[in-house]
Amino acid sequence: QLPCPSILRGGLFFCFIFLHNRHMNILQRIFTDYYEEIKYTLHPRASEMENIEKMINCGDPSFGGAMYGCPHCGNLKFVPFRCHSRFCPSCGNKYSMERTTSMSFKLVNVQHRHCVFTIDENLRDFFLQDRTLLHFLFHSVAGVISHMFFKMNKSKNFTPGYIIVLHTFGRDLKWNPHIHCLISEGGYSDAGVWCHITHFNYTYLRNAFRTALLNEMEARLGSSFKKVKALCYSEHKQGFYVYAKPNKCNPKTVVKYIGRYLGRPVIATSRIDNYDGVFVTFHYNRHEDEKYVEETLPAMDFIKRLIRHIPEKHFKMIRYGGIYARHREIDKHLHRAIAKKSIIFFVVSISGVLLFFLPLGMTLYSVLIAGTKWSFLNSTTIISAFLSKNFTRM
Repeated sequence: QLPCPSILRGGLFFCFIFLHNRHMNILQRIFTDYYEEIKYTLHPRASEMENIEKMINCGDPSFGGAMYGCPHCGNLKFVPFRCHSRFCPSCGNKYSMERTTSMSFKLVNVQHRHCVFTIDENLRDFFLQDRTLLHFLFHSVAGVISHMFFKMNKSKNFTPGYIIVLHTFGRDLKWNPHIHCLISEGGYSDAGVWCHITHFNYTYLRNAFRTALLNEMEARLGSSFKKVKALCYSEHKQGFYVYAKPNKCNPKTVVKYIGRYLGRPVIATSRIDNYDGVFVTFHYNRHEDEKYVEETLPAMDFIKRLIRHIPEKHFKMIRYGGIYARHREIDKHLHRAIAKKSIIFFVVSISGVLLFFLPLGMTLYSVLIAGTKWSFLNSTTIISAFLSKNFTRM
């Protein structure tokens, strides 16, 4: 028998409010304590204020929720609504996981290369003052990648697949816009042929990215930008730094890269070590040497560092390019153009019992989804094949 509804409207409601205030995460407490000061002294952008209010009230039962009841034992479970803001550590992490799953289904079954495109420090403030310039980072990277593949074979017009993600923060939370890009090691031609690529010309990527970005910014900002442009060319004669991860991403590990670098929140609550009402202490591993660093800032300075990374409303931080962005009839046959990986394994039948011998690190499920052809051999054939070194390649 369910409790009387009047009880739910009365004592339980205040109990939920009390529990919410007790279990607010550390980021919610910081922004709640300084909410008035943020609103009337920092004068944040509309998108910043919207996300701050969402994050503060995330999980607050006074904003509604869903009540679940068991028809057998009568137990009730109240689940408050969440804010669904990417600025919120919990909701942002959930958003990242959902996007990771959806994007993993888009990836073709080939190796991918993870590249990072950085810019000169003198350019960072331009993007902070005018956030519409951030579109130029996407345009420049997409154009450079497409042209690099086009130069490899102009007649075939090989098109790669790539996912571009904008990060505006470094590990120390300072303003540092840069691009993370996941590029397929190969391209799909207009004739329906897949071409594998193992070498990326990073000298071309550095120089072409620098030139494309500076030209777009000069066209937008006018002659006043020429001095900064000349300074960038003199200080970066080899082009802007393009960093490529030494380890490639095969189809099995590519999802881990997506989850780590695509759409994650600015800071996890686990990195905030202490908050005493005035100062905030957080830690990070320095990018240059992975050294553990603790930094203590006044709460308002910490808040300033965080909220500047909140994007404008409807701004797309993740964008698709190449074969991941288009929907053509010929792309339906893409999986046929990619050569399937050869897998060596045995299926042995001994007294009616099937024994599977798979390569190290593989499971039966991975063999099934690979579309591998099956061959059943008896134990005598396996032994004779082993002795003659005539292994069966599936």
